[in-house]
Amino acid sequence: MVIRKLTGTNQQFTIGKIVCLARNYAEHARELGNETPAAPVLFMKPASSVIGDGDTVRIPDYSQECHYEVELAVLIGLQACKVAEDRALEHVAGYGVAIDMTLRDVQNQLKAKGLPWEIAKGFDTSCPLSDFVPAGQVPDSQNLKLTLSVNGEMRQDGCTSDMIHNVTRIVSHISGIFTLEPGDVILTGTPAGVGQVRGGDVMEAGIESVGRITIPVQ
Repeated sequence: MVIRKLTGTNQQFTIGKIVCLARNYAEHARELGNETPAAPVLFMKPASSVIGDGDTVRIPDYSQECHYEVELAVLIGLQACKVAEDRALEHVAGYGVAIDMTLRDVQNQLKAKGLPWEIAKGFDTSCPLSDFVPAGQVPDSQNLKLTLSVNGEMRQDGCTSDMIHNVTRIVSHISGIFTLEPGDVILTGTPAGVGQVRGGDVMEAGIESVGRITIPVQ
């Protein structure tokens, strides 16, 4: 069981399903040679993939190319089923920092065969995730700077204003497919600048008004 706190409160949540968006920043889609999607592209990670600040990402031995992707994480606080966009944010409890670790070589092989990506996205330690700040403390989730550095060198520097689908639309869209329950988490996509990490590297990811995590790689 994976627990995350809502900082400054007595609330904590057991992490449930983690629903992730692919290609939600146009520049990131272009850097990987993908088309910009008209509708959100979804995949999932299990709760068992979650690690916390200071924990270690362990690259599986079936991959030679593990990439980082910093993302704004959205914590669901109230059950959401077929929620209208104008009510979507009522179901958000907080915001956190996540890194979507991706085995890019494995993912590309699976995509070429028309197969699912889960073993490239949902392996153990593939979802570094911070605690969450209450949604009311984040004045505008669509105007937050995201950064990720590796060994002190800046690799990603983007803003949530560049999302193709904003948080409101994402929550509404997903809730029309899967009922979202308290403790579920949405990863909202990554800006351009993704790249490889290797054993011995240290990542630091941060989102203004939300937090920071430091994650070594093995």
